[in-house]
Amino acid sequence: MKLYLKIIAVALTLCYPFFIYWGLQNYDVRVLFPILLILLALRWATGSALGERKIVVATLIGLIVIVLAAGYQLGLKFYPVLINAGFLALFASSLFSPPTIVERLARLKEPDLPDSAISYTRKVTWLWSGFFLVNGSIAAVTALWGSDEVWMVYNGMIAYMLIATLTAGEWLVRQCVRARNEKTESHG
Repeated sequence: MKLYLKIIAVALTLCYPFFIYWGLQNYDVRVLFPILLILLALRWATGSALGERKIVVATLIGLIVIVLAAGYQLGLKFYPVLINAGFLALFASSLFSPPTIVERLARLKEPDLPDSAISYTRKVTWLWSGFFLVNGSIAAVTALWGSDEVWMVYNGMIAYMLIATLTAGEWLVRQCVRARNEKTESHG
């Protein structure tokens, strides 16, 4: 059951900008807000780590503050901003209380990481922290000053393409670093 809920949560998250764009054109914003609350409830229910649940709670609190201060429409459009802020906080805070989040993820697959890998995971954590900062800032600009179309295109397509590009690029770099380190260790 939890797997099905996770699939629904991921699908809703991916479709969120498109659904909200369409909903803003056809419905009152107050009708759409419960959908965001359902999405957050799904993310809470399927969150496997405390960090994920903290992001959901912080996002909910942020959304309530934004809705009360600026209205439902901005609250709906700030969801991607708050998610990026949550991931930024999660990744960046792990830089100051090791192991980093990327190291923890790497150790799930390879429990005995060499020192060179630990150093690499720290750099990757910095990279993702920077990404979440920039991506969240652009998402905020689109929510505050962009049209609904610009907001939807950036948050529903461009941001996902950037995430995929960064993920693929990091994977390629990791393969090169791993090969270089293995070559160095075999000759050393």
